[in-house]
Amino acid sequence: MDKPTILIVDDKPEIAKVIKIQMSLDYNVFYMENPVKGIAWMHEGNIPDLIISDYFLPEMNGHEFLTYLKSSEIFKNIPIIVLSSIENSAERIKLLEEGANDFIVKPFNP
Repeated sequence: MDKPTILIVDDKPEIAKVIKIQMSLDYNVFYMENPVKGIAWMHEGNIPDLIISDYFLPEMNGHEFLTYLKSSEIFKNIPIIVLSSIENSAERIKLLEEGANDFIVKPFNP
């Protein structure tokens, strides 16, 4: 049986490496350094079972990435966990209301 796929989108490769080390036994883990590359990868037919995305990203921020995914018929049902150092609980609530499935505050314990 194939393992579920996780797409990590973060401009800091060290964050992706920590997640990949923790998750790679049970999941196929792919890493993209920005949402534009992640979207292109998904449009090539790679549909992850979960996306873990930073909020502060180059080319497109986490909010814009979330909005894009949730407005897409193809990608709208993919669960999304947002990683960020955002301290503002109102912003976190807004992301959850807009479709993020969870929010993990950086730094986090793997």
